Amino acid sequence: QVQLVESGGGLVQAGESLRLSCVAAGPIFSINSMGWYRQAPGKQRELVAGFISGGSTNYLDSVKGRFTISRDNAKNTVYLQMNSLKPEDTGRYYCNAGIRSQGSNYAVNWYWGQGTQVTVSS
Repeated sequence: QVQLVESGGGLVQAGESLRLSCVAAGPIFSINSMGWYRQAPGKQRELVAGFISGGSTNYLDSVKGRFTISRDNAKNTVYLQMNSLKPEDTGRYYCNAGIRSQGSNYAVNWYWGQGTQVTVSS
């Protein structure tokens, strides 16, 4: 019953910005990690930004300095602020989270959202 719901994608011109949101809902005990992936047609899904142990963040090299991941633990929400967007940022962006729940006997299960499309035109 745990679900991830993304929002905030759209069609923008190069140089513009978007802010993606991902809300985790359901019988959540804890969220151990959250991150954003993207996939363009014909390409592998890649990690764009994520939180790692200790609250540190890591980013895909090509988005460093332009994208910022943040979270609101009280709202079970993670954000991705994307500035100075480029056409090569185009893809479907997916939220991913490792979540412990009572239903999983507190083991970590990995969940994916349905994705939100980001299209950047030149």
